[in-house]
Amino acid sequence: MVKFGARTLIRITAVAILGSAVSLPVVYAQADDSAEAQAQETWRENIVHTDVPDEGCFYASYPSTEWLKVECIEAPNVPFLPRRGAVGNTVGNGDDYAVEVSGLMTQSIGSFPKVTGVTSEKGLLGANDYSLQLNSNFMTTAVCNGHANCQSWEQFVYSSGYNEAFMQYWLINYGTCPSGWFTYSPDCYKNSAGVTVPEEAISTLATLKVSGKAVAKGKDTLVFTAGTEAYSTTGKDSVVDLASAWQESEFNIIGDGSGSSAAFNKGSSITVKIAVTDGTTAAPTCVSDSGTTGETNNLNLKKCTAYGGTPPHISFVESN
Repeated sequence: MVKFGARTLIRITAVAILGSAVSLPVVYAQADDSAEAQAQETWRENIVHTDVPDEGCFYASYPSTEWLKVECIEAPNVPFLPRRGAVGNTVGNGDDYAVEVSGLMTQSIGSFPKVTGVTSEKGLLGANDYSLQLNSNFMTTAVCNGHANCQSWEQFVYSSGYNEAFMQYWLINYGTCPSGWFTYSPDCYKNSAGVTVPEEAISTLATLKVSGKAVAKGKDTLVFTAGTEAYSTTGKDSVVDLASAWQESEFNIIGDGSGSSAAFNKGSSITVKIAVTDGTTAAPTCVSDSGTTGETNNLNLKKCTAYGGTPPHISFVESN
């Protein structure tokens, strides 16, 4: 048995007390950081469900849920393409999960609740160049106006490389495009007004969300959140009549338009969540090979699971 003198015991006791005093603020700081992170996530959930007061572009900043009107800008004339050809082995160009409901959805929200191992991403324009796309199913709506094989399609897009968020509308296999539409033969596309957004580094991915909302005979609304900021833009639902036929929703991080790809470092793993509002709490369906975008990434899909509740949603992991 080791014996200590009185001075040694006093010194040991003092060090122990000092060590405890030093460690306590660290514990409190970790708790404060965790509480603040949760408060910010709650705010992001609340702001995507808070209606903007009018048509146009808006901005909100944590902790406020008040939308402030800002100037809209012209969205880039860049096609964010529909899928083409056969499904591949990595995410995109059709190889993706979509959430499907039995009726119609009025809102869909895409997020990344867990991100691990992601240190870099490179796209068409360089590092941290990608898009987040929340896409509808291909639809047959009144805007096809009797054109054979025509399908309408709507995308809610955040483009990191172009620093904008906007909606892109498509008339697929339409032929001669209506006035005001761009031609991507045999398809046609046009954009809503854009809202200026920051170029978010890939390290912030877990704080990014995209929400799309459709109101029949009203407006469609995009909300993009990044950390403690939120941005929104609106467009008329009648452009492609989304509210009349919105049954599936795809969401992912992929190339920044023109059929491009987002390339992640080896060892990346991203959990994707797509929540829906369809008037029920019933579990939706995970539908495989139902992606509608032509852009891609270099990740591989894992199992998809559907959950009922508030809100109903699907969740899956993609990794490399």
